[in-house]
Amino acid sequence: MSSGSSLSPYLENYCPKVVFTYNSRSSDGTRNQGGYSDVIVVDHRFVLSIPNGLPSDAAAPLLCAGITVYSAMKYYGMTEESGKHLGVNGLGGLGHIAVKIGKAFGLRVTVISRSSEKESEAIDRLGADSFLVTTDSQKMKDAVGTMDFVIDTVSAEHALLPLFSLLKVSGKLVALGLPEKSLELPIFPLVLGRKMVGGSQIGGMKETQEMLEFCAKHNIVADIELIKMSDINSAMDRLAKSDVRYRFVIDVANSLVTESSAEILEEHVDHGVSITSKF
Repeated sequence: MSSGSSLSPYLENYCPKVVFTYNSRSSDGTRNQGGYSDVIVVDHRFVLSIPNGLPSDAAAPLLCAGITVYSAMKYYGMTEESGKHLGVNGLGGLGHIAVKIGKAFGLRVTVISRSSEKESEAIDRLGADSFLVTTDSQKMKDAVGTMDFVIDTVSAEHALLPLFSLLKVSGKLVALGLPEKSLELPIFPLVLGRKMVGGSQIGGMKETQEMLEFCAKHNIVADIELIKMSDINSAMDRLAKSDVRYRFVIDVANSLVTESSAEILEEHVDHGVSITSKF
């Protein structure tokens, strides 16, 4: 944490002078290459211990998607009382982890999606309690005012009003997705229902270690597809088509790192897609 900051020392992720792991400039002017480099020097304060029982490849996305949903659930009071109803909008990299962690916290979880395509997977494999299709007007009407929380993981342009309608009085909508264009925020349902909207960004180091221990205890890992560096271009194409269940992980140790693969990473690192490296 930078000097003079009023933030808790455990909220490094909100430091006003943050230096990102990938493609960011350090204080000495050098560029960080993070897990895309063959050697990395890390300050000891930013090293995490992967608990025994968590495979490194499937645990890797927990350091992004996992802590993002975990921190949001803790901060916004979703873990204080079991049995509360959580809606998870979108079943992608963030969403599928939100289902797993939400269930481990004792929440009743409903996956919210535009189509029924992933219903069986959400309920039968990931453990969600129910599935709500937003294009089914009758089901949406029946679900009005039934949820205590909604976590919105969708990064595509979408309407927020239907999500607010699902919340009970004093319900909370937490935005985790990052749409390129600003979404319209309807004020009336917030005021009339004393509802809240907030956001969250990954988590601090202490909380991230706590999350890893929690996931190890509850056997929670990300659903991944392990790829080599030579497969990055095809992986990016598939990501654009939402053709991944649910995170790509680069197997750096078993990939031949060449100049051309480094150029591929340089090209894509700023495109808003998180691909986690495995050592």
